[in-house]
Amino acid sequence: MRYLSTRGGMAPQTFSQILLGGLADDGGLVVPESYPRIDAATLASWRGLDYRGLAFEILRRYADDLGDDALRSLVDRTYTADVFGTADITPLVELEPGLHLLQLSNGPTLAFKDLAMQLLGNLFEHVLARTGRQLNIVGATSGDTGSAAEYAMRGKAGVRVFMLSPHGRMSAFQRAQMYTLDEPNIFNIAVLGVFDDCQDMVKALAGDLVFKNRWSIGAVNSINWARVVAQVVYYFKAWLAVTGGDGSPVSFAVPSGNFGNVLAGHIARSMGLPVSRLVVATNENDVLDEFFRTGRYRTRSAAQTHQTSSPSMDISKASNFERFVFDLVGRDATRVAELWQALERGGEFDLSGSEAFGRLAGFGMVSGRSTHADRLATIRSIHAAHGRLVDPHTADGLKVASAYREPGVPMICLETALPVKFAETIHEALGVEPAVPGRFREMTGRAQHFTLMPADAAQLKQYIAGHCRSAS
Repeated sequence: MRYLSTRGGMAPQTFSQILLGGLADDGGLVVPESYPRIDAATLASWRGLDYRGLAFEILRRYADDLGDDALRSLVDRTYTADVFGTADITPLVELEPGLHLLQLSNGPTLAFKDLAMQLLGNLFEHVLARTGRQLNIVGATSGDTGSAAEYAMRGKAGVRVFMLSPHGRMSAFQRAQMYTLDEPNIFNIAVLGVFDDCQDMVKALAGDLVFKNRWSIGAVNSINWARVVAQVVYYFKAWLAVTGGDGSPVSFAVPSGNFGNVLAGHIARSMGLPVSRLVVATNENDVLDEFFRTGRYRTRSAAQTHQTSSPSMDISKASNFERFVFDLVGRDATRVAELWQALERGGEFDLSGSEAFGRLAGFGMVSGRSTHADRLATIRSIHAAHGRLVDPHTADGLKVASAYREPGVPMICLETALPVKFAETIHEALGVEPAVPGRFREMTGRAQHFTLMPADAAQLKQYIAGHCRSAS
């Protein structure tokens, strides 16, 4: 398997060569030359596999240069009951006939990001040990990526993590998860701005090739291809759990901010998984919904980005969206480069009426928007009907999914976090506090460690250089 850039300016590389990086040197995102196809017979043969066996079969098609023995060892070490609380890793719950909840939040930080991040931590350590390199990870989080990355990378040999988050815009639980970590290789930076400001700072560093190469800058955000491909596994796992093996389709509803989670569903579908619809569920920051309805992709400024009760989706520049557009325009790298140049100049591009947008229906993507009132109503209705608590992001997914259910086609809603991470909204909806897992009960009382910083890439570079020197 070889990898290219969505903008065409990168020579083909192997999985190991692109693993430690973020953006390609031309500013694009790394994508495989093609998606490996899984035929019906192969899919049927996977039915008896556990999560680790399924992950190995899927990942070996993308990381073929690691060697089967090394990859199997890494996968087996990652997906354990000790780490994820159950040998099933991603249990599926039937809420009612035809409506299922895929539980992705059993990992160390109680969010779906753990499923990819735990693997990424082990992959990084393996490749760094093999090459003798050091890696300085610079990432941005709107809530869950940060803690998942830090818990996965803490103590890893040869790795430092510099994680940017929007000051005051995460839930109290999310802040405590990140900021109470007191590890010598973890650096939390609270940015005076919104998530998109954090993401812009990360991209500015990735675009400075001299700085990037000098300080060995890597990425754990979903711009990192390994993050995305690890998430493909649970789409196959869910389909195998729901269907009877006759090739019948299912649909998935995915709470969406940076587009990485639903992109993994698009990849699974492109590989041959029988998927009818991929439902892109946004909150009030509805940039993605606007595109899928109209063909117009229009980013928002920090001032136009709403602070909502599903904060991990308070994103108005979906960095992974470029990978989907690459497929939508027929993998035309020149066209993608032109679109993103227009986006950088004017803050938008418009595909309405184009041949590419006319092909959208063939990709199964549909979308919808959920509001704070919708979240509260969904949390209440799911609790009343099924006795389950769902977090506000999952509630966004369930609400939007209700408009796209088809007779005879199971709808699988992806749970993205546990309710305890958003206790304030659960209390507003139901008047109760979600249970706090034992290992987190003392967390909120611990000292928090972070550095406050303006949204300034130059200051970020100085901070990273200073801490890398002092740790050398």
